[in-house]
Amino acid sequence: MLFIVFVCCLALYVACNLGANDVANSMGTSVGSKAITLKQAIVIAGVLEFTGAVLFGRQVSSTLATSIANPDLFASQPNTLLLGMISVLISCGLWLQIATAKNLPVASSHAVVGAIAGFSWVAAGTQAVEWSSLGTISLAWVVTPIVSGTVAAGFYLLIKRWILEPAQPLIQLAQWIPWLSSILVSVFGVIVLPTVVETLPSDFLPDVPRHDFSLGLGGISALSITLLGWRRLRHEIAVKSAEVQAVVERQLARFQLLSACCVAFAHGSNDVGNAIAPLATILYIQRTGTVPQSSLEIPLWVLVLGGVGIVAGLAIWGKQVIATIGEGIIKLEPSSGFAAELATAATVLIASSQGLPVSTSHALVGAVVGVGAVKNWRSLSLDTLKSIGLAWIVTIPIATALSAGIFIVLRSCFGR
Repeated sequence: MLFIVFVCCLALYVACNLGANDVANSMGTSVGSKAITLKQAIVIAGVLEFTGAVLFGRQVSSTLATSIANPDLFASQPNTLLLGMISVLISCGLWLQIATAKNLPVASSHAVVGAIAGFSWVAAGTQAVEWSSLGTISLAWVVTPIVSGTVAAGFYLLIKRWILEPAQPLIQLAQWIPWLSSILVSVFGVIVLPTVVETLPSDFLPDVPRHDFSLGLGGISALSITLLGWRRLRHEIAVKSAEVQAVVERQLARFQLLSACCVAFAHGSNDVGNAIAPLATILYIQRTGTVPQSSLEIPLWVLVLGGVGIVAGLAIWGKQVIATIGEGIIKLEPSSGFAAELATAATVLIASSQGLPVSTSHALVGAVVGVGAVKNWRSLSLDTLKSIGLAWIVTIPIATALSAGIFIVLRSCFGR
């Protein structure tokens, strides 16, 4: 029992540091564009990160638990895998805490994947690492900022061309509100809603097909956002010409608030696995005496534990990193922040639905750079980007070496 409490505390430690570092990334653009305050960001992220972790976090957690280390090579020595996952928790927690103290938005997925590969290599040689899975994940890391940046640039170009630049931007915004609402709801609804609805008990839903329920809920949401947007805009159509741009940005800030919710949910769904996948593996070995193979069912209480840790870390230390993404790369307004966040949410949610542990910081930085390239690429802070890129690069070898070293110590003390 004491051992279970100990490993749960380790997972909570990792989740807290993950919340302090990565969740700050997901809220950085909204705070940087002044769409929401820091306190509001912490509350919003707290609720949505927890919800995303619990409702949509199983697939990525299962991938991390079973697809990095070769389970066949540990089948005869489950205790070795157990010690290895403890070393993963310790090394990831330490590195994330150091990075947060330095205000560096690192990628927690880099840390956990590198840590799992590091102890596996030491424990059973190079064949202990599932190189094909590692290659797929690494490719996803490279593609993520490219896709997110491209989508963000395209979406911001659309907003700039059809809303910000015309002679009557308020009238243009009124015409585009239904489309913006539909796009916003679609990013969340098409990827997430069907999966969430499938997990609900039958007696909780009305007597209609589940896909019809998802479509109906999405349609009602889009209509509600549209009507609310029109209602707020109606009182400001006659504003003085000098204030038009500020009014447009103020209206788009409300859309950015909703896109921030999508990013927070997306982050919780993907990155909670970085904290709880090692814990779920340890608990499985402790309970069954065997190694999980092709998949691993993640208990609900473990997802809840990860969600609680993420929220606690954000509340305690999150403000340390938020400014780096929100203000350090380029100055953002609600219009540009909305485009960056929507692209980030779409990219990360698609990855979560496929069980790929991508980096939210990769997606968000890529999106901010994409928007910055459209606005004015000369305004991008190359020094900040270099610092972030260096932190991403060094995370893998540092986490790998830390995990390998800690595993060697643990095996010498508690191994065969």
